[in-house]
Amino acid sequence: MSQINPGDTAFILICAALVFLMTPALGLFYAGMVRSKNVLGTILQSLIMASIVGIEWVIIGYSMSFGPDVHGFVGDLSWLGLKGVGMAPNPDYAPTIPQTAFMLYQCMFAIITPALITGAFAERVRFAPFIVFSLLWAIFVYNPVCHWIWGTGGWLKEKGVLDFAGGLVVHLTCGVAALVGALITGKRKGYGKQSFAPHNLPMTLLGTGLLWFGWFGFNGGSALAANEIAASAAVATHIAGLVAMATWLGIEWIHRGKPTTLGAASGAIAGLATITPAAGFVGPVSAIIIGLTAGIICYIAVILKDKFGYDDSLDVVGIHGVGGLTGTICLGLFASKAINPGGVNGLFFGNPQFLFTQLYGIVAVGVYTLVVTWIIMKAIDVAMGFRVSSEAETEGLDLSEHSETAYTS
Repeated sequence: MSQINPGDTAFILICAALVFLMTPALGLFYAGMVRSKNVLGTILQSLIMASIVGIEWVIIGYSMSFGPDVHGFVGDLSWLGLKGVGMAPNPDYAPTIPQTAFMLYQCMFAIITPALITGAFAERVRFAPFIVFSLLWAIFVYNPVCHWIWGTGGWLKEKGVLDFAGGLVVHLTCGVAALVGALITGKRKGYGKQSFAPHNLPMTLLGTGLLWFGWFGFNGGSALAANEIAASAAVATHIAGLVAMATWLGIEWIHRGKPTTLGAASGAIAGLATITPAAGFVGPVSAIIIGLTAGIICYIAVILKDKFGYDDSLDVVGIHGVGGLTGTICLGLFASKAINPGGVNGLFFGNPQFLFTQLYGIVAVGVYTLVVTWIIMKAIDVAMGFRVSSEAETEGLDLSEHSETAYTS
């Protein structure tokens, strides 16, 4: 029988606040890496998601994601406007906290996911079409995929696909969407011919620290109770982040001759993103290996973007997309029922079939996200024009789109 636990409730409410903090933190992280004329526009692209996607979540998003199942694809709209979502726990999701607390916690995931995409086409998109894209993407990509994996009756959940805190639901979807966005939007004006050096790395490092802080709520809170799984997930998260940061810096030092603060920030976020799907299912040694893998694979992925010729401004594809994919595979390798009795064993613990299940989930989510994102973005580009004019891009988004500047000269 479901019964509210005050400790679990307090824990999840705190974790919801931590995950919310990650969205403005992401704005700082991204804004430090763009040129000074695009700082405010970049921050706003993240911050506005709290409003746009938050409203969508309350009206239809929560019901689509977690409402009563419709053929394994999406939740129905019986919880429209949070109808019937009250103080009583929902035993299918979190039996010891009010359903309103669960709803609020999940809202923060829905908000940050489209915000992550913005780094791929930073410095070159119009605000109005971007808002329309983010709203449609949340409805037609995030909500269904969330239901597939986390919703009761979701078809990938029924097939045994696991994702503890968003390797597929958050990082793979935003990474694939970022690739589509970068390709459709095209390269920044002067890309490859002029400098696009970050204008304020201390801002990016502050954003990194706040993101890391928030990730304890992102991954630890996904246990949905203040218990041993939450503690294990928090430990694994921290280990993977610090190992990936050291790994990235070491590779950069060898490859480029000097370690950089941007490399440290990138490595940390790569490790934190990569451990996300596995955090509550793996032990500390596995987390070390996952962090090491993240530092290597994500570094290579970022380097390769120039060889493939697309302009992913702030490395969303290489860090979040590749990180989410890598972490989902690692979960198929390192999952252990000794860590989480409610999970499964992975390949290295005697269950090779689970690795194939995870690969199936990657293909399903990746292909769906690719196709639907392309349709949405292409339609908006044709109807509204996604990219700013050449003159506006030269002037900067802060002035051309928002009539303000971050700095006075």
